[in-house]
Amino acid sequence: MVSRVNDAAIVALAALGDESRRRMFEFARRAGRPISRDDAAAEVGISRKLAAFHLERLVEAGLLRSHFEHVARLRKVGRAPKLYEPVGTDLRVSIPPRQPDLLAEILLDGALSDEPVSPLESARRAAFRRGERLGEQERARSRPGRLSAERALTLSEATLSGAGFEPVRPRPGCVRLRSCPFHPLAEAQPEAVCGFNHAFVSGLLSGLEANTVEAVLDPDGGECCVEITAAGTASDRGFEGSGQ
Repeated sequence: MVSRVNDAAIVALAALGDESRRRMFEFARRAGRPISRDDAAAEVGISRKLAAFHLERLVEAGLLRSHFEHVARLRKVGRAPKLYEPVGTDLRVSIPPRQPDLLAEILLDGALSDEPVSPLESARRAAFRRGERLGEQERARSRPGRLSAERALTLSEATLSGAGFEPVRPRPGCVRLRSCPFHPLAEAQPEAVCGFNHAFVSGLLSGLEANTVEAVLDPDGGECCVEITAAGTASDRGFEGSGQ
């Protein structure tokens, strides 16, 4: 299943499947100023009414935003024209889900830390803190109370899914990421990157106060290198391979 984080991007890409709409969006990005319906109609060579239809579809898809032109003097007739301009967000779709921005933020946090540890350990600590904040936010939102092992697995699975990961239940009592969120960098530096992933998931469980489960490294499992199991039921196998 495609991550929910991708949903908005997929809707936006679908809107750009129409050639006229795509040309209008490209024109709006090149213009360097808000464009009007008349501008868009002239650029694409269609009627103003049809241009208005396509522009509104782009607004609904989250690719453009609209506002009415501010006119200093009072207008005697009609209303101020509606203007359109691009939103300032990136458009990305990744199948399977990847988290390059999260990894970049972890590395930056680690690089800027003044802790007296190695750069690698500093990044691992940054990854733990990132995961812990996510867990704390979800616990404050859902107020789950004391978590049994099964409830902890369910909550961690839902939290990871909502954050753009792809958790699965490969067997009873276990949650695992179907694919490595930091692939393909995990192939280049598996021990380091899988360590960040493990630290992030461990931090998530800490923030959720999910003491009945633990994150363990299992790089030979054929999918991501980290899984969540009931505490004490599995030992960390260390690292001998890379995430997929």
